[in-house]
Amino acid sequence: MAVLASAALALGLGVAFTAGVRRIAIRLEYVAHPRADRWHRAPVATLGGVGIYAAFVATLLVVQPDAAAALPVVLMATVLFAMGFVDDLRPLTPYAKLVVQLLAAASVVASGTRLPWFDEASLNALVTIFWLVGITNAINLLDNIDGLAAGIAAIGSGFLVVNFFLSGQGEVAVIPAALAGAALGFLVFNFHPASIFMGDSGSMFLGFALAGTALLSEYGRSRNVSAVLFTPVLILMLPIFDTCLVAVTRRLSGRAITRGGRDHASHRLVALGVSERRAVLMLYGFALVCGTLAVAVRFVGAEMALLVIPAFGLVVLFLGLHLGTLAIYDQTDRVPPHSTILQALSDVHHKRRIFEVLLDVVLIALAYYASYLLRFDGRFPPEQFVIFVETVPLVIGVQLAAFLVTGMYRGLWRYVGLDDLVGIARSVGIGVACCAVPVFWLYGVGGMRGASRVVFVLDAILVFLFVGASRLSFRLLRSLIGRAVVAAPGRRPVLIYGAGDGGELLVRELMNNAHYGFAPVGFIDDDQRKVGKHLHGLPIYNRDGLRDVIQTLGVTEVVVSTAKVPESYVQQLRDEGVSLKRMRIVLE
Repeated sequence: MAVLASAALALGLGVAFTAGVRRIAIRLEYVAHPRADRWHRAPVATLGGVGIYAAFVATLLVVQPDAAAALPVVLMATVLFAMGFVDDLRPLTPYAKLVVQLLAAASVVASGTRLPWFDEASLNALVTIFWLVGITNAINLLDNIDGLAAGIAAIGSGFLVVNFFLSGQGEVAVIPAALAGAALGFLVFNFHPASIFMGDSGSMFLGFALAGTALLSEYGRSRNVSAVLFTPVLILMLPIFDTCLVAVTRRLSGRAITRGGRDHASHRLVALGVSERRAVLMLYGFALVCGTLAVAVRFVGAEMALLVIPAFGLVVLFLGLHLGTLAIYDQTDRVPPHSTILQALSDVHHKRRIFEVLLDVVLIALAYYASYLLRFDGRFPPEQFVIFVETVPLVIGVQLAAFLVTGMYRGLWRYVGLDDLVGIARSVGIGVACCAVPVFWLYGVGGMRGASRVVFVLDAILVFLFVGASRLSFRLLRSLIGRAVVAAPGRRPVLIYGAGDGGELLVRELMNNAHYGFAPVGFIDDDQRKVGKHLHGLPIYNRDGLRDVIQTLGVTEVVVSTAKVPESYVQQLRDEGVSLKRMRIVLE
């Protein structure tokens, strides 16, 4: 009850305090003016962090939770709020802010609160300081588009509440509940279009409070190692992901990491044609998936967690690669790389084959590991674990050699099709067969001490699924994001005449390229066998009902995808008052 009461109270206070702060900020002219490296287009009130902090502290004073362990975190988060408030009024140097962050993090560690990742106390202390400072700055960087940082902070705090309840720490759960409520109260005014920004006072406070509160969980210190390692990281995966994406892409493009810009994950989604609101909602969804996985990790054994977490990490990696390849930076805005390290990184970036091989090493190992878990019902018998450890280098080496010999590294992921999947199946079949023979010869077949035939059957299936999915990942992500782009406001609804090969080619082109400004809403076709079916998720309509379709869907333009349409049909379209365009493929 105390948790719900604190969340509700903080929400109400957050709305009230933020509204008051906004009025005062406007009256005193504390507003953020549009800049080239910022996203907003009109002056917006700042100092919203004051409303967040005031709502949080007032809630704790009223509820008075019995959570002494959280006191150092709350006190140091207050220090970060004060520093951010000063920075909002009169900007501080990055080095001064970093020093204060380090001192605050060291104070929390000195109080005994730290990550229990290692046996060595000094190593845990260093990692904890890095965690606190890193997440604080990650939330600060995440505050780059309306509603994102506050929403992600609320989601992360909500999952921390669940985490504490599952750990039997209901009294500590009041802290993230109040944090979530305060962030949601602020979000009422900060969601697109924002009327107030939180400033550094809000982002620094939220970041440090989130990072510090995540350290207070007692679950896993003596039971499940996977929960200790992965729960806080997964709950705060989005700010970590965004920070890594920005740091790597800026570094590889020759830009200073500390320099602001429109190159965050949210900006890249918008650059693809997704609306600002939908981009933020998509990132909310990503955070919800990460938080759900963090909770699920608590209920599986360490063996299964070692499979699920790396697999999810690969999904995040593919998402980062897809977003990171977008041309965001102006060529005239690049800083020439001078360091040999940067040039080496840039060279590796362009050598895609090296990445493919390293990726396949991980995929082959994961598939082999998963095959044992599936064969032995989610557990790893000691005898079989020995076989796995001793044979995994052989399996990786032989299968990589098979991939290389059969030419699997010659394809382009962006255009992977059925022929490529057939080639992958052939390469996988050859590779698994070639590594199964020596394993059977070395360890025998059957029994708990021998190699399992079922393991290699499962391995062939899983390697094909994993490798195939990795090659299809770019097309899948383009399709998912393309549908969000089509739904973006401001795009003109358009019908495609012809649901054949030309229509299929045209709809993919329109979905994958936002600059056309079209939103395909359906097809028109004369073939009655196609009417009522769907192509790329879009319905196919009969030409005879064209007038009703145009009126219902609000269509003003039709794109003809085939040259086989009779002129009388084209004239009928003109008579309906729609604008006509033709797709042409010209060979010269």
